[in-house]
Amino acid sequence: MTKFTTFLGTVLAVVFLIGLATTLTRSPMISFFDILPVYILMAIAIFMLVYEAFFDKK
Repeated sequence: MTKFTTFLGTVLAVVFLIGLATTLTRSPMISFFDILPVYILMAIAIFMLVYEAFFDKK
């Protein structure tokens, strides 16, 4: 049950972060290069989230 809740929480957080990052690209006034730092930070946050949830078991 713990693995399922960890997986579900991770998936929901990743979906939220991806949705948050893609919402910014819908505006015609914002170009891709304006959003690039956001994508980089979201990728780092998702990597850290997945690493801490599944691989860091000390």
